[in-house]
Amino acid sequence: MALRTGLRCTAVWGTAVVMTLGACSGSGDNARTAPVEASGDGTLRIGLILDNTGPQAFLNAAQLAAAKLAVQEINAAGGHKGRPVELLPESTGADTAAQARELADAKADVVIGPTDSSHAPAAIDVLSKARITLISPANTAAELSSYKSGGYYFRTAAADIAQAPVLVKLARDAGVKSLAVLYEDGNYGQDVSAAVSAAAKAGGLDPVTVSGFKAGEAQKSAGGVRDAAPDAVVVIARDGAQGAIAELTNAGVPGNKLILADGAFRQYGSALGSRSLEGTRALVPGVFPSAHFQAELVAIDAKLKDTTFAAETYDAVNLAALAAAVAEDDAGASIAGTLSAVSGGTAGSRASASRSGQPAVCSTYKDCLAAIRDGKAIDYDGESGPVRFDANGDVTVAKYMVFTYGADNKAKLTGSEAAGRSAG
Repeated sequence: MALRTGLRCTAVWGTAVVMTLGACSGSGDNARTAPVEASGDGTLRIGLILDNTGPQAFLNAAQLAAAKLAVQEINAAGGHKGRPVELLPESTGADTAAQARELADAKADVVIGPTDSSHAPAAIDVLSKARITLISPANTAAELSSYKSGGYYFRTAAADIAQAPVLVKLARDAGVKSLAVLYEDGNYGQDVSAAVSAAAKAGGLDPVTVSGFKAGEAQKSAGGVRDAAPDAVVVIARDGAQGAIAELTNAGVPGNKLILADGAFRQYGSALGSRSLEGTRALVPGVFPSAHFQAELVAIDAKLKDTTFAAETYDAVNLAALAAAVAEDDAGASIAGTLSAVSGGTAGSRASASRSGQPAVCSTYKDCLAAIRDGKAIDYDGESGPVRFDANGDVTVAKYMVFTYGADNKAKLTGSEAAGRSAG
């Protein structure tokens, strides 16, 4: 979820079928290659920051179920060095710094969370000072790539701007020659619109018309988009998405010309005029959970209704445990120094670099642990797909689900796409 601050980081993403380009270089503050002396106490402790309240509170359940499932499987495979991995008691609240301090006092070695990108700095500041690794399954703000964490911050969710080349690919696949970008003012809209515009021009879509609007005030911008007569319109918005779509409909722009960025996706139904979105395509980050994974989550929490961020949480816990296994140490500093390597990234520690041959690709803690015990390097590709952390703790492979809307303004899953960049 997005952060609303003024920080900036530039990263270039290319679609998996189009190009793979260089990434945002890691600063010294985010390097994760320095070896450290073992300092753990032999018990790997994992904490959770559950920061969703109000209408977003439902997001806590999926993350908690996924973390419990991962720890259960890790312990069934022998735990960490023969001792059970502990999942610390969780609490929920918007005071992220307070939660982080509680987890540090409870001797957490790694913490999973928070969900909201705007809460990440508070958690990073507390936990990095305590030498505790933080892995968010949901932070997407591009500017967090350059936030100084001392090498302790990672995320298994891709940055918002990673979707830009995929949005452009959807347009190109439909034979589009010219594009308009309608974005909501704010960091999310500005960052993603700039990335879409650049990707579109690089892909030969010209002209590209870019127009911004404030939530609830999209009429003028929608009229300008109509007058530009583009072949397609990418809508990049969150709070103002429904209003912007309604204004585009009022301006005569048909649904089959629209492509929605992830923030604008929802099941609109009767909230919009009849057939407003018929033929519209939209992106949603991640992969659709397998039936097996869903069944395992429901076995943990029979009341679970939503699996958002479950795969990313599950993978974060497994990656942390595997990093501890490779480092042969449960301390946060050792985990941070080894996470990139076990994810298949290039910024690995000396401990992992000493392992032989091509990394063994594995998708469960049990299988990865067997490879580690055989002296092999590993590349964990879990429920959310390949991760491959770079030196900023960012994923270098981003996967998306493609949804298409029907006449009832409701979307159905119709495909998948991926974007990648080199780990640097």
